Amino acid sequence: MIITGMYATPGYAGFFFDDQRAIKHGAEHDGFIYDGEPVTDGFDEIRQAGESIIVDVELADGTVVRGDCAAVQYSGAGGRDPLFKAEEYAPIIEGPVADELEGRDATAFLENAELLEEMRVEGDRLHTAIRYGVSQALLAAAAEAENATRTDVLADAFGTEPATEPVPVFGQSGDNRYINTEKMFVKGVPVLPHALINSVEKIGENGETLLEYVEWLTERSQELGPDGYEPRFHIDVYGMIGEIFEAPYDREEVVDYFAALEDAAAPYPIQIEGPMDAGSRPAQIEAMVELREGLKAAGVSVDIVADEWCNTFEDVRAFVDAEAADLVQIKTPDLGGIHRSGQAVRYCEGTDTRAYLGGTCNETDTSARACAHVALATDAAQVLAKPGMGFDEGYMIVENEMRRTIARREREALTTTTDEVTADD
Repeated sequence: MIITGMYATPGYAGFFFDDQRAIKHGAEHDGFIYDGEPVTDGFDEIRQAGESIIVDVELADGTVVRGDCAAVQYSGAGGRDPLFKAEEYAPIIEGPVADELEGRDATAFLENAELLEEMRVEGDRLHTAIRYGVSQALLAAAAEAENATRTDVLADAFGTEPATEPVPVFGQSGDNRYINTEKMFVKGVPVLPHALINSVEKIGENGETLLEYVEWLTERSQELGPDGYEPRFHIDVYGMIGEIFEAPYDREEVVDYFAALEDAAAPYPIQIEGPMDAGSRPAQIEAMVELREGLKAAGVSVDIVADEWCNTFEDVRAFVDAEAADLVQIKTPDLGGIHRSGQAVRYCEGTDTRAYLGGTCNETDTSARACAHVALATDAAQVLAKPGMGFDEGYMIVENEMRRTIARREREALTTTTDEVTADD
């Protein structure tokens, strides 16, 4: 089946673009938005509407499949590509990208995705969001052409055996860290709540506010969760533990705080994302290794999750090779082509580092569904509920996509087995 057309339509994403530097420098809320001037290149406001590009790929039989270009909430920060503006980038997709991909065999997913990944336009690599969205459409095209699930296309490309149960979904509450988390408890979400601990006010000057919140998580999960519910707590602190304690991170004061978090979460496991922001990848790796060694020596079982300065495939490899984290977040839009996210998950295989297939609240339903197939094909440790910050919608999208895919694969396997038995008779 040949690719015959490619079309780009500007659209919205599931949340907003935020100027992280301006927020960290003290920008204050004015209702939902922020007061003040942006400081990151490309931003017109500190918070502005998230944008996407809807990519339609047409096949020779007239079928049209889709992928969505999207970029993370904190675009332009921490070495990421610049702010993604749909009107600016749509002509690139309908021009040079379409010229390169039209006429190619849709079933050659990995070859097509790698070609896209290496493309240059006027000497520059394509924006990560373009590679992300167009590769989703290429994946959907291959699945359509082969009459297969996207999970199967990816598993064939990676040489993996897909998961037979849904990958644990990680729900994030946003700032509504009590009501949204209670909703997660009622639905029995396996990993939660993120909690958006991004200020001294939210963590407490000595970390006491976060400890109180974790104690609440433990108590409320037992009250609201279904029978047999055993959640895993995952909290993103946006470097704030480093802000209140500072380096070195293997000293007694820091280790004791993590021990207190472990006690507050008991009997459930807890993992802390982005404990510090050391300002560069080498410094971040060094700080996280120092922290992990301190926790290990003290027998503290709190898992550490890499986020800051772990954006690209090369970053993931560096954190895994250094044993700097128990989990690495694979931020799908930042890696470019969706196959790169799958390859990053696979890089964790055989190591002591687990793969968290993450992304951003600022994606779309289309990109979230595509990532659900990556999670299944690679059997990741957990996958983010996305897009948006309302929790319910993103959880429904990702969980249901995995369930319907598993059900379809089971039906097809049963049909194949039945046909083989009939043929033998």
